[in-house]
Amino acid sequence: MVQSTPATQFSLVITNLTPGATDVVLPQQSFKSRPMISQPLESLGQEIRACTLCAAHLPLGPRPVFQMGSTARILIAGQAPGRRVHETGIPFNDPSGDRLRLWLGVDRETFYDPSRMAIVPMGFCYPGTGSSGDLPPRPECAEAWRERVLGGLKKVALTLVIGQYALDWHLRERNRETLTDTVRAWREFQPTVWPLPHPSPRNNLWLKKNPWFEQEILPELRRQVSAVLKSSP
Repeated sequence: MVQSTPATQFSLVITNLTPGATDVVLPQQSFKSRPMISQPLESLGQEIRACTLCAAHLPLGPRPVFQMGSTARILIAGQAPGRRVHETGIPFNDPSGDRLRLWLGVDRETFYDPSRMAIVPMGFCYPGTGSSGDLPPRPECAEAWRERVLGGLKKVALTLVIGQYALDWHLRERNRETLTDTVRAWREFQPTVWPLPHPSPRNNLWLKKNPWFEQEILPELRRQVSAVLKSSP
């Protein structure tokens, strides 16, 4: 299934296709400076769908899952689809997504509106499972597609950086020694970036050990997400 919206809006939620953009209007103090290449999202999405760079390493084959629209105000920079997301072709269509939507204070309709929210993981395809959970995103994916995708998301005002792999790419030298330290230093990345742990149930223990995250961070995160979405055209 491919979902597309009129005119300049383009969203992909891929269920049967094989294989991913910023002049982003984010102040670059939170990111290492990189040259960004702008390309129409629709043609870029067609290229991503045809990508087979990682095919030999993907146990279930290529099936990129992402969502993007040229007017999206919020970018969710995640890790890689899990098996359930791979099977349904819908990003964050799993318990991790349920918790993430709760963290953000948004419903499914808002979350899956590509004109408002872009969902761009570090790896577009399910990488397989290892001894302690899903494998890391394939590095070829970000190398080939990430800067090009970010170059087409010119209206983004808030980036949610989820999990260690996304933090390493987006924050670079500003990333702390541990994920906990980076998340605890959230104020340093305001007002355009939020470093977040992964909402996976595997992180239940982390959440129990760090109650300040839900008590201190989530209320402010929900307030900012609401404000950005209200500013959408």
